[in-house]
Amino acid sequence: MPTLEELGIGFVPFSPLGKGFLTGKIDAETKFDSTDFRSIVPRFTPENRQANQALVDVISAFAKQKKATPAQIALAWLLAKKPWIVPIPGTTKLSRLEENLGAAQIELTPDDVRALEDASSKVKLEGARYPAFHASLVGR
Repeated sequence: MPTLEELGIGFVPFSPLGKGFLTGKIDAETKFDSTDFRSIVPRFTPENRQANQALVDVISAFAKQKKATPAQIALAWLLAKKPWIVPIPGTTKLSRLEENLGAAQIELTPDDVRALEDASSKVKLEGARYPAFHASLVGR
């Protein structure tokens, strides 16, 4: 990241809402259809979703303070970190697009960003981001 900043290169975070998990709409009880990629992702097993709920809880607490949704806080957090970090969440629903665009209107102070960083750093995420085969295809 320091090199990107030094060279003036932008960064577009992949899946900035954690494949939907950071929206607060997914929990340990959520059932994924067999055609949904998340049904084979280790991070999305019921046990790992339950363990990782702590991160969603951190984001949701900030969302309540700011009168926003967890998705908006997750995106606003990235936007507030550096002006060259530009999350582009994917969606097929107009309502989600409108919600996501609302993140640009949320102002997180440096203290807010620090508090989010501090609280989230205490959460140990469980489960791999990808199944073994898919993990072998990234980072090469």
